[in-house]
Amino acid sequence: MTTSDTAVPEPSPEQAALFARVRRMMLIAGLTSALAICAVLIAVGYRLFKSEGRAPDAGSDVTATLPKGARIVSTGIAGDRLLVTLDIGGVIEIRTFDAHTLSPVGKLKFANEP
Repeated sequence: MTTSDTAVPEPSPEQAALFARVRRMMLIAGLTSALAICAVLIAVGYRLFKSEGRAPDAGSDVTATLPKGARIVSTGIAGDRLLVTLDIGGVIEIRTFDAHTLSPVGKLKFANEP
């Protein structure tokens, strides 16, 4: 008998059941790990594609021009919007900007009833 002719005994029924259970548990662990990796990749991809089209937050310089005689009364943040309240000759106006790109989104003017 040579060293490569080692005899491997047949597993007992209890050992065969144990091997089957270990294989099943390894299959479940492998599938769970694959599912977790897929979830992480999907989350990263979603974040990358969702932020597409936005200007970088750091280092962007924007100059907004105001009407002559206007003064800034207050500023604030609402969600992903930057709000600037202006007093333009006694008329209150709220200008809204996108907080990520700093581009103008809208204006809200307040006027007194005649």
